[in-house]
Amino acid sequence: MTINDSVFEKIMNITGAEYCSRAKEDLACYAYDATASRYLPDAVVFPGEAGEISEILKIANEENIFIIPRGSGSGMTGGSVPVMGGVVIAMTRFNRILEVDTDNLTAFVEPGVITAHFHREVEKIGLFYPPDPSSSEFSTLGGNLAECAGGPRAIKYGVTRDYVLGLEAVLPTGEIVKTGVKTAKGVVGYDLTRLFVGSEGTLGIITQMTLKLVPLPGSVRTMTASFNDLGKAGEAVSGIIRRGIVPRTIEFMDKASIICVENYLKTKISSDAGALLLIEVDGSADEAESAIRRLEELCVFLGAVEIRIAGTKEESAMLWKARKAISPALFMYAPDKINEDIVVPRSNIPDMVRKIDEMKNRTGLIMVSFGHAGDGNIHFNIMLDKKNIEDMKKAEAAVEELFDYTIKLGGTISGEHGIGITKAAYMTKEIGPVEIELMKKIKKLFDPKGILNPGKIFS
Repeated sequence: MTINDSVFEKIMNITGAEYCSRAKEDLACYAYDATASRYLPDAVVFPGEAGEISEILKIANEENIFIIPRGSGSGMTGGSVPVMGGVVIAMTRFNRILEVDTDNLTAFVEPGVITAHFHREVEKIGLFYPPDPSSSEFSTLGGNLAECAGGPRAIKYGVTRDYVLGLEAVLPTGEIVKTGVKTAKGVVGYDLTRLFVGSEGTLGIITQMTLKLVPLPGSVRTMTASFNDLGKAGEAVSGIIRRGIVPRTIEFMDKASIICVENYLKTKISSDAGALLLIEVDGSADEAESAIRRLEELCVFLGAVEIRIAGTKEESAMLWKARKAISPALFMYAPDKINEDIVVPRSNIPDMVRKIDEMKNRTGLIMVSFGHAGDGNIHFNIMLDKKNIEDMKKAEAAVEELFDYTIKLGGTISGEHGIGITKAAYMTKEIGPVEIELMKKIKKLFDPKGILNPGKIFS
């Protein structure tokens, strides 16, 4: 249903006219995410407290209006795009760190807090929030929870869901619920907190969260290991883990991503390597130094042709700048991108790499791979012009083939980007009909009228 003047006035009375808009130029800013899919909403609203969201959702139920929650719009699968119109609830004003409890290593925060800002604030007082998606400089904590974001440090520290103790959320029907605990343990009733985390804004709108923190490591060391080819680099990852070393990150870049980011940043990060591993360790100063030297020796043994250990924080920051610049740099190859984030068991990374190489050679498409090798998470990209119908057909077939092979290897079609709209058609490859029907029943229970973030997850 299109928002009429009467309904819009009701919403304005809740938040104030300055926090609502139907101006086309404002709506255009909330019509897309990182997928570049564009769907114009009917209105955008900027509530400032949970009670306001509750009242808006009650109106939406009465009037059968779609509501789409949104953080920074940095998602990769269309999760915050208003595919059926409706009202975008922008969580920009929920941007406060309410409390950091240094005794119990917890933080109480609102969902609009930028992830990297939160990192810096807790690190000032010697604490550490490990989840670190590549979009951390602009993505929000609420968006991270909605997608269960991971990031490079997941190999050692886990993903977002491992750091969410509890939350406050507004249900699609308008009720405000509080889930979870503030303590390290708690098993009273079903774990509703985990149900919300990763639900892509389809079950409720998170308005506050209790996050777990850990002590900030005393020292961090960073190195790169260059290999002649990606298969050799993949084998090295398994070799490192088998020997009982658990770095906090093991990132990889294939040759195409190395060349691309070097041209993009006008800097050299490797001497003509076929593949690069970016490895980081942390701990006390002695532990980090010992680990980085062991890794240096081990990577040479496993076939590395060049090792570089960052000597300063600035050198380390430059390496991470290169890694996080890959995604935007890829548009140097072509105007459009198909992006997937498959995960396979670490031991199968060489198999997947060989499969991608075979598809690249067979199709002639530009395929670029990089990602979190430490936990088997491969960001697979096809760069093309989507107006080229023949290339699009080949690309769609390649994605289908990639997903089939991922499942065959015991992997998953989405590690941290969610399903949204771009992967909905592929869900049945991984999830059975009974399980999907159960998920739909859960959605129906939370959202009987189907007003919250419609068109996502289930095709």
